[in-house]
Amino acid sequence: MQLRPLRHLALCSALCLISACASTPAPVKSADAHFKEGEAAYASRNYAEAIESWKKVKESDTVPGLTSQAELKIADAHFENKAYIEAAAAYEDFRKLHPTHPQAPYALYRLALSHYQQIAGTDTDQTPVKNAVATLEAFLGQYPRSEYAPELSGKLADCRDKQLAYENYVGNFYLRTEKYQSAIKRLNEALVRFPGLTRLDDTLFYLGKAYLKAGDVKQGKVVLQRLAAEHPGSPRNKEAAALLQKGFAGYSSQGG
Repeated sequence: MQLRPLRHLALCSALCLISACASTPAPVKSADAHFKEGEAAYASRNYAEAIESWKKVKESDTVPGLTSQAELKIADAHFENKAYIEAAAAYEDFRKLHPTHPQAPYALYRLALSHYQQIAGTDTDQTPVKNAVATLEAFLGQYPRSEYAPELSGKLADCRDKQLAYENYVGNFYLRTEKYQSAIKRLNEALVRFPGLTRLDDTLFYLGKAYLKAGDVKQGKVVLQRLAAEHPGSPRNKEAAALLQKGFAGYSSQGG
């Protein structure tokens, strides 16, 4: 009979011990530990996991220097994961939060690349091209002697070529849909905006054709002769010469 109180006491003790263990909080990881976990995940190309770890560093906000590093690392992880829209937003946020940070030039460099990587075809939304040009010009204006400058100069030239290609595309669309004055206006503006680019042979060809189709044979000939003079090696010259030889009356609206 004396065993029952002892059993009761033992049971109570066990319950108290379990309760004490259950109420013991789990150890909290430091911001540094989360940062290192993020680095390890990034090195293994587990970019989503890396981002989650670095977000915890941001949330802790206990070590300002580490927090800014984590913000930039998150942008880099998005970039390496080819999530360029998210990367652009993260690099832009970093620049706004830390305009004088030593890594601000790098963030602008990567922001420009994030926009550049979003560029698709000529017949798609041209916003990424516009954004890329703006950021590329901003970088080269601020950091003309940067190690990244040669690379970005090449990409800026490519973007401008793409912009001219789009203007030619739109101008030719107006031409094919018989909106000749719209084509003439658009293509003349392109000549002013993009002097010296190789695709101007297409611009001049479509412009000359638009003048001919609009009935302005004199101006059409002037433009097509300019094409021959400024771009003697262009494949467009053969068709342009045929147009000049036959004149507007013999021109086939199905051409080009």
